[in-house]
Amino acid sequence: MRRRSVLTAAGAAALAVPVFGAAPAFAGERRRLEIRGMDISSLPKDEALGAVYRRADGRRDDPVCILADAGITHARLKVWVNPADGYNTKKRILPLARRLRRAGIGIWVDFHYSDTWADPAHQSKPAAWADLDVAGLTRAVYDHTADVLGALRRQGTPADLVQIGNEINGGLLWPTGKNWGDDGGGWGNLTTFLKAGLSAARDTTPRIRTMLHIASGGDNGTSRWWYDNVVADGVDFDIIAQSYYPFWHGTPAAAAANLADLAARYDKPVLIAETAYPFTLESEDATNDILYDPSQLTEGYPATPAGQADWIRTVADLMAGVPGGKGLGYCYWEGVWTYRKGDGWDPTDPTSGNAWENLALFDFRDRALPGLRTLGRYRGDA
Repeated sequence: MRRRSVLTAAGAAALAVPVFGAAPAFAGERRRLEIRGMDISSLPKDEALGAVYRRADGRRDDPVCILADAGITHARLKVWVNPADGYNTKKRILPLARRLRRAGIGIWVDFHYSDTWADPAHQSKPAAWADLDVAGLTRAVYDHTADVLGALRRQGTPADLVQIGNEINGGLLWPTGKNWGDDGGGWGNLTTFLKAGLSAARDTTPRIRTMLHIASGGDNGTSRWWYDNVVADGVDFDIIAQSYYPFWHGTPAAAAANLADLAARYDKPVLIAETAYPFTLESEDATNDILYDPSQLTEGYPATPAGQADWIRTVADLMAGVPGGKGLGYCYWEGVWTYRKGDGWDPTDPTSGNAWENLALFDFRDRALPGLRTLGRYRGDA
């Protein structure tokens, strides 16, 4: 996830296949979700720049402790290769992983295989890998993945979950690993890179659970097109992961239908790797936020603390409703990315602003919002 842009791939309609069957009803039973996670990748930089975090009553505390007490089960940490600001690297996530392990929060590593944001429209090679051929890139993916995960294991904080690539609808390591268009390398290069990353994960952390993550939560046509090709090429992974934001990826009913179909079609558990919703349409800095206009909101979910919590509850119910108990859970994206001067979108530009602070789970006074407890506790009881 970054400033949202979407894969065109010569037009989404060209990739679409019909969705069969009606959307399943959300589960009425009280089914527990194993994963109730949050991406906290921005935390080290925010803290270094002076950010503080408070409990709902205003008491200042360690944000990792606040998350643990709220019931968060896993924290997702993105990894870049050689970013300009030096954050989201092995060096930065190792101490954070120690804090998470002490708090009893599982570790989820999100490899971008880039020096900056990777998403459906941006999958730039790391600068150090720019001149490598397919064989060289394959080795680089393996070595980088093994280096990070191996370091986590050696310090006694092995990762529980790993995703090989971030929102890789269009592939990764462009153009060599691009899976569409005349300028891409096709599915063969992409699946070669995926297999390298998956092998490195299992070689270094044998009990780790692996996932492949695309951004098509409510789009069954694109989802089938993508996973059909990957599975047909013999890529062995554990979990189907999707981004699902209602303002980009369709209605809850569409997402429910898609996830139910994928779980049945590939006989794999499914997971929402990213979701979020605003608690206000105001902005704390001078940067226009991604969500700023009432027309962007989903009907029935106002941009209020209560509306944000209701959205989180809906996503939890959606996942609990996946047939066969195959809905593992979900992850809230960057719930701790509050506004701090210098911690903006662009790692090359310290003056860039934060366009996300009104979707965080801490308000403009740094206090935990009701949605944090909803995320951690709702669907957290057996």
